[in-house]
Amino acid sequence: MNDTKNQFQITTLGNLESYIRLANSWPMLSLEEEQMLSKRLYFHSDLNAAKTLILSHLRFVIHIARNYSGYGLPQADLIQEGNIGLMKSVRRFNPEIGVRLVSFAVHWIKSEIHEYVLRNWRIVKIATTKSQRKLFFNLRKTKKRFGWFNQLEIDVVARELGVSSADVREMESRMSAQDVNLHVNPEEETMDGKSTSVMSYLKDNTSNFAHLIEENNWEKHTSIKLNHALLGLDERSRKIIYARWLNNTNKITLQKIANDYGISAERVRQLEKNAMKKLRIAIET
Repeated sequence: MNDTKNQFQITTLGNLESYIRLANSWPMLSLEEEQMLSKRLYFHSDLNAAKTLILSHLRFVIHIARNYSGYGLPQADLIQEGNIGLMKSVRRFNPEIGVRLVSFAVHWIKSEIHEYVLRNWRIVKIATTKSQRKLFFNLRKTKKRFGWFNQLEIDVVARELGVSSADVREMESRMSAQDVNLHVNPEEETMDGKSTSVMSYLKDNTSNFAHLIEENNWEKHTSIKLNHALLGLDERSRKIIYARWLNNTNKITLQKIANDYGISAERVRQLEKNAMKKLRIAIET
């Protein structure tokens, strides 16, 4: 068995076919052997027992990964992600729960493969909620039966999967959409050498990022200076400026302010004029 293990470690660096052949040649464990190794790992953290458990179950990962070949992703990557799930399940497996390791591991293996498929099937993430994930992996199977969907078939799928008809329609449209290559493809150039890629139509000649950044920085700068300048005013002048110029929801009249302070409207106007002059000087310097 040690020779087989060494050969396996070397071959994993080679091609996928050799890996699959050696994974399938690794001897399967009997119930007694599996129980013994699982207890050594679970109760004594025996890493050699963990290695044997993992190697003897690689064939099951390969079998599960083949079911996801229709998504156009590399088979080697699907197997690798499934192996991660297998290792997680081996580490968490309790030999006293009364089931075989493969029954416990299948959930972890599929979970890791599902995450990989959802991350890599499209550039834009196609399924984020629980119902969308459920639809994504079940809709393909259902569509093989129906071929194409009318409203009645959408309602049937919705009932079968326990989701709304709207969710089915949305996921079907997402899955039927294709990613678009925005970059230049030399083979798609016209006779005059101009690109026909989508990227060439997305250019915005009116955009000026430097100007926008400069404007944002200037607005921030003047806002800070205005706040400092307001703090330099006396309390009455500051309240007049807030009431007349900085209160966008309810601009107060000169007469209303005059009544509040018991002075004339003309005096309020003078105070406002002097305060604005001080603010202007403070901001411009």
